Amino acid sequence: MKRLISDSFEAWRTQTNRKPLLLQGARQVGKTYSLKEFGRNSFVKYHYINFEEQERFISVFDNDLCPARIIQDLSLILNTPITPQSDLLILDEIQQCPKALTSLKYFCEDMPEMAVCAAGSLLGVHLGESSFPVGKVNELRMNPLTFEEFLAAGDNPMILEAFKSIKALAPLSEALHLKLWEEFKLYLVTGGLPEIVTALTGNRNDLFAALQEVRLLQTRLISNYVADMAKHCGKQNAMHLERLWRNVPAQLGRDQSGSAPKFVFRDVVPGITGYQRLAGAIDWLSAAGLIIRVPIANSGLLPFPAYEKDNFFKLFVFDVGILCALSQLPAKSVLDYNYGTYKGFYAENFVAQEFTACQGANLTCWREGRSEVEFLREVDGSVIPVEVKSGWVTQAKSLKVFCDKYHPPYSVVLSGHNMGYDLRMRKHYYPLYTASKFPIP
Repeated sequence: MKRLISDSFEAWRTQTNRKPLLLQGARQVGKTYSLKEFGRNSFVKYHYINFEEQERFISVFDNDLCPARIIQDLSLILNTPITPQSDLLILDEIQQCPKALTSLKYFCEDMPEMAVCAAGSLLGVHLGESSFPVGKVNELRMNPLTFEEFLAAGDNPMILEAFKSIKALAPLSEALHLKLWEEFKLYLVTGGLPEIVTALTGNRNDLFAALQEVRLLQTRLISNYVADMAKHCGKQNAMHLERLWRNVPAQLGRDQSGSAPKFVFRDVVPGITGYQRLAGAIDWLSAAGLIIRVPIANSGLLPFPAYEKDNFFKLFVFDVGILCALSQLPAKSVLDYNYGTYKGFYAENFVAQEFTACQGANLTCWREGRSEVEFLREVDGSVIPVEVKSGWVTQAKSLKVFCDKYHPPYSVVLSGHNMGYDLRMRKHYYPLYTASKFPIP
């Protein structure tokens, strides 16, 4: 399964002043598979250590953190020599061994020729500042498959190449637009977790059976994520985390306008009200990569953080397929595109997911009075408003309010319509499935 992050891995490998690489991301997004593929394809050998499954390796880091001694001891346990000049060392689930994370500092300083990649799912949850090698690692975050990667995992290279060739605001052929729209609806059901996508692509000839398997796997993964909460937080805190996480879809569907609303803290956990009491749980879910937090700004000016409040934000699920399963929304409703106002926040969740994965964007929403624009993006020093419409109605009163007040160079509407632009209104139109293409010059 080709992942776009492999290009970032290769760029890291060839850096002159390379530091150890730290790869973060939620469980099951494909970190281990991608690192092993990188090791197979770009190094003479790779050596894989998983601190969660192979606890005997933890003791290697209990003594001094001298890289030469660590490499020697690891070679003895693995029963194979590790050659710093040509091999890759993968340290997986590194949150289980904080001293291994600290050792990356010394690999950076004393053995820069050794290519070390560390990966972890709950690093932000487990580790304090004392463990983190500040300034001594290169960091990457891995997300679920993007829509482009979803197409790459399929069996139709023509549609993938057609999607990759979209580089202008010129309308697509109607045949291509309709085909991509059908794939987009499938993506809304499956999301981008590799195991789920494989279940679909391996049985496209029987779509009904494939989608049943997709939902079973999603339900199992949700149980695994909840088990992680209990394992790392204790029973009481895990109950709060689970309630909060499962409440995100319900909150998204609360506003009948179809737009994702501000997150409301009341009644999420019985007996607990207010942001301060839930801040820790929200931070945990964010650090675990299970939610996307989007602040709401009360101004369209830069810098965005100056106009944001800690307790004023939207929450999205990290993967739109998991959102679908958490909502218990039937796959047929999504494929028929017949699920009422829910379509609005599903589309918005998809766009948040694509923006986060493809541009690493720190997203911001805008709200003043009764007017709201789903996303603000900074492009070349200008603020670009991005309106998200789930269907084919592209009238946007709030977008007009924003443009009349802040006069952006142009605005963007993501919807079910084909690609295009309106020179007079300075408005760019993108099909929803091309969110990753923004901004097109």
